[in-house]
Amino acid sequence: MRALVQKVDFAKLETENHEANIGKGYVIFLGIKKTDTDEDYNYILRKIKTLRIFHDENGKINRDLKAVGGEILLISQFTLYGSVKNNNRPSFSDSAPKELAEHYYEKLIADLRKDFNVETGVFGAHMHVTYLNNGPFSIMIDSEEK
Repeated sequence: MRALVQKVDFAKLETENHEANIGKGYVIFLGIKKTDTDEDYNYILRKIKTLRIFHDENGKINRDLKAVGGEILLISQFTLYGSVKNNNRPSFSDSAPKELAEHYYEKLIADLRKDFNVETGVFGAHMHVTYLNNGPFSIMIDSEEK
């Protein structure tokens, strides 16, 4: 499982029938691999909840999302497992099937909403995302590194 976490000042997501907005917080692109398990999920959840990438009063990168009252825009993105290793057109053979990916995406939404305001994209939809990356600051969390 991979979560690309970007620290933002604001973000907006639009589909044909859905719109989501957040202020300061994270835009998280979530990719699910076909071999992911609950162990992978728990690792990603823990890392997102405890990630410290906001500045404290001394200018050190030392504060987490909860400490700054931040929000999350969570977007499912199977392309995080796209590979161009063997050609120029990406292969997505490592991406999870729809049922598995949607299961973990919905589970992450529910678990993160216990602690944060979470806005979402629409699973499987074509989306337009606009955001102001603060830093810029982007962190890839990969459960294979656990």
